[in-house]
Amino acid sequence: MTTPNASERYVVDSSGWIEYIGDGPKAEGFAKYLDKPEFVLLPTIVVYEVYKKLRREGTSRLAQEFLSGAFGFHERIIDLDVSMAEFAARISIEGKLAMADAIIYAVARTCRATLVTGDFHFSGFESVTLI
Repeated sequence: MTTPNASERYVVDSSGWIEYIGDGPKAEGFAKYLDKPEFVLLPTIVVYEVYKKLRREGTSRLAQEFLSGAFGFHERIIDLDVSMAEFAARISIEGKLAMADAIIYAVARTCRATLVTGDFHFSGFESVTLI
């Protein structure tokens, strides 16, 4: 596991946010990144996935807190554009990734950020830190 570097940028995937918010077993590993939000980019698909999971599990208060915090990311919120969508589609096919995972990885690569994740299906992908 790497330690965050002030000159780098990170995309923490949905699983990392859920671990962190829910104080899961890997929360401490993700806290190293999420406790320094100025270096974290937030893809809108991560907002969707985390908010949906928290609401579905009946934790509306946590879902609202997460959403409120997401608005604080301002210029670090990354929307999916056409070129990222095309890149994500290629990654999905070549890397055999589900749509959301491919989009999250495409955002990280397009923004020259390291993807921080607990999902081992990213093993072997470039610029990925597994927690």
